[in-house]
Amino acid sequence: MPAAGMIEANGLAKYYGEFFAVEDVSFSVPRGQVCAFLGPNGAGKSTTMKMLTGYLTPSAGSASIGGHDSQSDRLSAAQLLGYLPENGPYYAEMTPLSFLTYVGQTRLMPRTRLLERLQWVRDKCSLGDVWQKSIGKLSRGYRQRVGMAQALLHDPPVLILDEPTSGLDPNQVHGVRELILGLAERKTILLSTHILAEVHAICSRVILINNGRLVFDGPTSELGPSSRDLESRFRELTGSA
Repeated sequence: MPAAGMIEANGLAKYYGEFFAVEDVSFSVPRGQVCAFLGPNGAGKSTTMKMLTGYLTPSAGSASIGGHDSQSDRLSAAQLLGYLPENGPYYAEMTPLSFLTYVGQTRLMPRTRLLERLQWVRDKCSLGDVWQKSIGKLSRGYRQRVGMAQALLHDPPVLILDEPTSGLDPNQVHGVRELILGLAERKTILLSTHILAEVHAICSRVILINNGRLVFDGPTSELGPSSRDLESRFRELTGSA
């Protein structure tokens, strides 16, 4: 795997007829960086993330994970990637244990390794109390934690997380922040969030898009020393000041 550019977007675009959701978005996230991916609702964040992960085919441009093209070499890219989508892929009748076991088996994880990782994600994602309850009966916060667990299960070097703290209470948000900070020591993370305090807490870099186009890419510190400053700059850059 390359030392730089673990996540690569090269001129990504997605068109729906004459409407474009994303146009000419390019950036590179190196190994070990936690990068915030920001923008207002409808800016194209989730669409870009889906193209990066190979879930959506770009109309133009390309994306790669760890040097593997997300379209032409999708299986190799997927082996390196943990993805938490905006609305997680759950099976309501399954329990977290059965769902995560299924996920591990589809990834062909050896049984001993899978058992070790199931224990790890159960503890790290605080799922012990609901481990044997059907996912359809869980709160949104718990379902979000199940989604985070499936992204982490195979211990991938790259994480793409779309609103990982959505639906969590303040204590759970703090736990996820601490988890991401711990993972950042050895993983590359692209994180979408609407909670700007999270950006100052865990992200060293910000990529900001508006109306499908990149409008800022730089260190978090360039946007100000506090989350209030970041909010002000966010509004300026997205035309909502």
